[in-house]
Amino acid sequence: MTEGTVKRLVVTADDFGLSPEVNEAVEQAHREGILTAASLMVSAPAAADAVARARRLPSLRVGLHLVLVEAWPTLPPAELPDLAGPDGLLRADMAGLGLDLARRAGARRQLAAELTAQFEAYRATGLPLDHVNAHKHFHVHPLIAGAVLRIGRRYGMRALRVPREPRDVLRRAEPGARPRAALDSAPWAALLALRARRAGLLIPDRTLGLAWSGAMTPPRVAGLLAHLPDGLTELYTHPATGGGFPCEAPGYLYAEERDALIAPASLAAAAGVARGGFSDFS
Repeated sequence: MTEGTVKRLVVTADDFGLSPEVNEAVEQAHREGILTAASLMVSAPAAADAVARARRLPSLRVGLHLVLVEAWPTLPPAELPDLAGPDGLLRADMAGLGLDLARRAGARRQLAAELTAQFEAYRATGLPLDHVNAHKHFHVHPLIAGAVLRIGRRYGMRALRVPREPRDVLRRAEPGARPRAALDSAPWAALLALRARRAGLLIPDRTLGLAWSGAMTPPRVAGLLAHLPDGLTELYTHPATGGGFPCEAPGYLYAEERDALIAPASLAAAAGVARGGFSDFS
């Protein structure tokens, strides 16, 4: 980071380890484009390949993408009867799971055990822990947030994503656009920001990629970068060389998001902005 720089940017790829297509795009976007960080799903099918690539890319800042819904748990599903479904994957009904966490002490114990297992699995990779976030931003749930803050402290967590996206930046980036509403969780995100700051964690001033999740096309990314506010911004994406892999998100423009990270317009818009991982700005 240059002394006196006002605009600081972390460009993150989520779902690192989900598939070879995701991993290949992460490596390409880091080598050739603006990608500075990636969030690892430690129990996804291509996690070992992701770790191997990360070791070849020492300038790529890697963090933990905690998975509590719609993917593979780290513990055996039989040990997570309240969290996992009959297919062995973590449940997809976030609202129902959130209620169960509030009502059942057993569910909260399973949550803590699974979170601990994921932090342990990340530690076993030997990669420095740049940041922590969660699949579908489920860590905004107050009970999950409390567990992440408590357990993450033991594993050296220093930075946490807080999903807050200013709508005015989106409108400037794409004039006339009416981006769909992002998470209906602004109060919970505000509470998460307060708790994270009290815990001494670094959090972004804003997170870009919520309203256009899965549709961060080259024009949109270049527009967001051209209208980047002062302060620390995280811009997160879902790049892949193509779709068709297990647990992919229907309708996501994976290849376009990869292209957005290596597009000349994005490279030009990011020029002069201090870029890195969260650990580069702590």
